[in-house]
Amino acid sequence: MNSQEVLDRLKAGNERFVADKLDGKLQCSSRRDELTSGQEPYAIILSCADSRVVPELSFDAGLGELFVVRVAGNVANTSTIGSIEYAVAHIGCPLLVVMGHQNCGAVTAAMGGGDNGYNINHLLSHITPAMTAAGDGADVNSVVKTNAELTVAELSARSKIISDAIEAGKLQVVPAYYELESGEVQFL
Repeated sequence: MNSQEVLDRLKAGNERFVADKLDGKLQCSSRRDELTSGQEPYAIILSCADSRVVPELSFDAGLGELFVVRVAGNVANTSTIGSIEYAVAHIGCPLLVVMGHQNCGAVTAAMGGGDNGYNINHLLSHITPAMTAAGDGADVNSVVKTNAELTVAELSARSKIISDAIEAGKLQVVPAYYELESGEVQFL
């Protein structure tokens, strides 16, 4: 599949999720057996670690269909970028979605400031550019959307593997926003 076909597939899966009409395919023991020899996911999803946001469910995908990287605030740090580079270079996924979500706790914490300890402060520092770009008075969800958009640009800027794949037309990277209330994913 090319990136547009993958994007269409994700959108269709999300429509099923929102409508409570999940296919639930590829989630059984025979599928697990099929995957023991390797994986061929069709999309990479960089998503928040929030327990309410589950990309496999949100896109009605089965085992082995999505390469999901999750970290609070869906930030591009060395580990998430390395994981994505692996999927781009060794698996050849044509689409990467950077998905923020409504009322993100990491973004809320970053906006609140204060000392959250070394590790959390380091994580939240990746969200600071989105707060600046969204401007004074921006609400949490505006910052979440801006963070997803800036992360798309950052992935390309910080990774030769990702930028080369984009330039070669082998990878498309898109920002998205997940609404907790409806389950709808908006592609920004």
